[in-house]
Amino acid sequence: MKMANSLRGEVLKLYKNLLYLGRDYPKGADYFKKRLKNIFLKNKDVKNPEKIKELIAQGEFVMKELEALYFLRKYRAMKQRYYSDTNKTK
Repeated sequence: MKMANSLRGEVLKLYKNLLYLGRDYPKGADYFKKRLKNIFLKNKDVKNPEKIKELIAQGEFVMKELEALYFLRKYRAMKQRYYSDTNKTK
């Protein structure tokens, strides 16, 4: 039971971080929030600490992918703003 309590904090932290990242999701924050909630509710009955750790690792991977998506979107927007003039003159 002690192990589950320590993992509970990690799960809540992951949920909050994903919820924060979901604010800028391309399909909208509400869409992301509904999907995130459904996924966490689907796995709420998992008791095996190893399985919980595996799910946490999967969630952290999704977090990294979202961050990469947002950085790429920012890069493309900046590139379009600052380098669009050079393409038009050629």
